[in-house]
Amino acid sequence: MASGFEILGTHRHKEHRVDYMDWAPGARYCALVGDFNGWSPTTNAAREGLYGHDDYGYWFIILEDKLREGEEPDELYFQQYNYVDDYDKGDSGVTIDEVFQRANDEYWEPGEDRFIKNRFELPAKLYERLFGPNGPQTIEELGEIPDAETRYKAHKELHKDDPPSNLPPFDVIDNGKEYDIFNVVVDPAWQEKFRNKKPPLAYWTEIRKGRKAWLKKYSPAIPHGSKYRVYFNTPDGPLERVPAWATFIQPDAEGKQAYAIHWEPPPEHTYKWKHTAIKPPKSLRIYECHVGISGSEPKISSFNDFTEKVLPHVKRAGYNAIQLIGIVEHKDYFTVGYRVTNFFAVSSRYGTPEDFKRLVDEAHGLGLLVFLDIVHSYSAADEMVGLSRFDGSNDCYFHTGKRGHHKYWGTRMFKYGDLDVLHFLLSNLNWWISEYKIDGFHFHSLASMLYTHNGFASFTGDLEEYCNQYVDNDAVKYLILANEILHALHPNIITIAEDATFYPGLCEPTSQGGLGFDYYVNLSASEMWLSLLKNTPDHEWSMSKITSTLLGNKNYADKMLAYAENHNQSISGGQSLAEILLSEGNDKAPQSNELLLRGSSLLKMIKLITFTIGGRGYLNFMGNEFGHPKRVEFPMPSNNFSFSLANRCWDLLEKEGVYQDLFRFDKDMMKLDKNEKVLSRGLPNIHHVNDTNMVISYLRGPLLFVFNFHPTDSYERYCIGVDEAGEYQVILNTDERRYGGQGIVKEEQYLQRTISKRVDGLRNCIEVSLPSRTAQVGVQVKPDFENMKTVFTLGRSSILIQRTYYE
Repeated sequence: MASGFEILGTHRHKEHRVDYMDWAPGARYCALVGDFNGWSPTTNAAREGLYGHDDYGYWFIILEDKLREGEEPDELYFQQYNYVDDYDKGDSGVTIDEVFQRANDEYWEPGEDRFIKNRFELPAKLYERLFGPNGPQTIEELGEIPDAETRYKAHKELHKDDPPSNLPPFDVIDNGKEYDIFNVVVDPAWQEKFRNKKPPLAYWTEIRKGRKAWLKKYSPAIPHGSKYRVYFNTPDGPLERVPAWATFIQPDAEGKQAYAIHWEPPPEHTYKWKHTAIKPPKSLRIYECHVGISGSEPKISSFNDFTEKVLPHVKRAGYNAIQLIGIVEHKDYFTVGYRVTNFFAVSSRYGTPEDFKRLVDEAHGLGLLVFLDIVHSYSAADEMVGLSRFDGSNDCYFHTGKRGHHKYWGTRMFKYGDLDVLHFLLSNLNWWISEYKIDGFHFHSLASMLYTHNGFASFTGDLEEYCNQYVDNDAVKYLILANEILHALHPNIITIAEDATFYPGLCEPTSQGGLGFDYYVNLSASEMWLSLLKNTPDHEWSMSKITSTLLGNKNYADKMLAYAENHNQSISGGQSLAEILLSEGNDKAPQSNELLLRGSSLLKMIKLITFTIGGRGYLNFMGNEFGHPKRVEFPMPSNNFSFSLANRCWDLLEKEGVYQDLFRFDKDMMKLDKNEKVLSRGLPNIHHVNDTNMVISYLRGPLLFVFNFHPTDSYERYCIGVDEAGEYQVILNTDERRYGGQGIVKEEQYLQRTISKRVDGLRNCIEVSLPSRTAQVGVQVKPDFENMKTVFTLGRSSILIQRTYYE
């Protein structure tokens, strides 16, 4: 169910040919057309009957390599070629007669190879044994056939005086019953002798020739880089489609039509993998990227540009994974890759499949996991470049009627209950791992597929909302299958669910009835921050709402992936948090120092509390780590197809100022998790939430986090409860000058000793200085027992009793 890519699409066969297979149950005729055959719909067509197509709608076409002028065809129809190596045993000059002679001398017993040379001898001998040398030719002449036991005894009596033979002494008998299971009587000595033999595979490999021999004798049926499409004849007339399993697509200049590109580069141009996949970490720090807008220039960046310029930045910033969006081939660039047309192809806008392999390999070399944003919840509705009405006569991949169309987005909805559709989607997931060594998937917009209303309904959390007639049970089964198969085939794979409705059991194991995802995305966090910044004055922010929203579902908080903003806040029509906080007016002019300080302070606090308050994963969109001042706007008709906002301003990191300060803070925030294992620790103990003072404090392991969101009030000696007595050292302060802060709290104030006073339900407390709009991270100082020395002076006849309390 997950390996269809091994046989569907175009594949090089060892017997000097290319095989093509595709699924189109509504078609009546199938052919491949391309520049390799002059776009002729009759040259390379599927044969009639079983060898051309089956009853399930799978079409099969064989394209024989072309014999070069002056060359003779191979004597053996099953002559094989090794297309990777230039030289193999078959080029040594050993003839097929010599191979057969060696096999006969070294393997076969005398006479055993008779049936290899004449395939009709065995059935002829069986017929003669049953009916004699002049047996009946018609049913009337056949007459009544004696039972098997009678025939067996007659045969043994007839041949009792025959000389010994080297042939296998097989006798087949039964008990004379109808539908009886035949018993094979074998000489035990001969059977043991046969089992001790090794099959003669070594001889057959000597007839396989190398690539040089193939290049000399044949030219490829479809040369590398050829354009082609599949041609169908349907009840509604002929049509051409891009093959569903094509691995590389090239749209035309206008984007209305596309061609599949036969991708079969020679071995010297095939990418050679250098690094192995890395083991998944206990916590995820994900850097979300879009390759096309990753450059500074107003153009579509390439895979190679991203590999050379962005990957080192991601490593330097302290992230341990990248999540790529818009990689799978899609029709319109401005859709950010979510209207997928060809599910097995990397987008040709950014480069070739070999370029993408290099990107993934270099990321692994830097210790970065590579996740792919996969869209299996819907597909593009374009017929000329996508799967919609692929075979012309019916929607083989999608539901018919209204069910097959998204209510608001104009996309097509998959028919998850169809086995062939499951075969396609499951194979697609396995393909990206097998071919490109992807480490995980972010499943986009599960609500669109889980419900027939596409998730556009109010959800209160009542169980009835997840168990009614609007739930697509076939889609649920597909997600269970996907997680079960992926984790069985690839134990280190990571799957992330993006579901705004939080379907029950989303991250539960499939063995316990769950859907089996490893993480789920807390979508409400980013929506909350955007709403607070746009609609709520600073002094009216609710600390209780912030903490409850960021924690998400408490039952699955350890499976949560949180983010303050992702690419959705940066796409056309939206605003990033930095754009709201760090610029004002229609011309986006820089703010005054006071407003700039507010924006920078809130941005750091929002990131820090979202990063540390819950979950084992955190995500940041490319550029937001340094507060990118501009939104993303892809070229489209509304902006006259301008690329002015479809890029990233990396040059801002080279200048002293707010952007460099924000990046320095984000990098130290990632280092905090790397050194202190914040995300991989247990859930936080949120013990102090004061809506009046606008202060939040919580403990996560040995770390203490304190936030003062109040826009004006600062606190000199604010009591915060702690469990363990001792000294606490501030290791991260958002107000430090190197982060663009005011540096109100001095370094000599970073070390605080606890007071034996019960606060917030805890046994001890510390008094901290909390300037407005600042946050601090403290850690309990561990005594150095190895270097600790205590000197006591004891008088005569004295006793010292010392008791030391420590965890």
